[in-house]
Amino acid sequence: KQLYLRSVREAVVSTQSTGHQALESTISPIVIFATNRGHCTIKGSDDIVSPHGMPRDLLDRIMIIRTSPYAQEEMIQILRIRAQTEGIAIDDASLQELGKIGVRSTLRFAVQLLTPSYLLAKKNGRDNITKEDVEEIADLFYDSKTSAKVLTEKKDKYLY
Repeated sequence: KQLYLRSVREAVVSTQSTGHQALESTISPIVIFATNRGHCTIKGSDDIVSPHGMPRDLLDRIMIIRTSPYAQEEMIQILRIRAQTEGIAIDDASLQELGKIGVRSTLRFAVQLLTPSYLLAKKNGRDNITKEDVEEIADLFYDSKTSAKVLTEKKDKYLY
């Protein structure tokens, strides 16, 4: 049996306690936690800060697999597969540009730019995405890091 928890940080303390008990069972499943959090407050607690937002006693019982960010070429390969899956024609220069955006921002953001870039190409009478389409669309949208930076820099212009 396997149990996969994608966003372990979102699990509240009581849920993590139940999971902890399951891990102690003789018929315990293989449990896979996924998180991209550093030190943060454990959800459901008021002020308990822990690595990955997980209780320390649970952290003591798990193996942490080291991961590393995708290289630009890996991102381009993933983007190419995604475009093929969605039936989007895209040239190499466009994939290179999306790969650069992915390295600068995130792979998720680069993937999210595929559809609006394709819609822009269609609007301009083409069936394939060009580098110019990607650049124009990338100028229209913020990734989460840029958005947070803009909000911080211009906080006096927004309601809180």
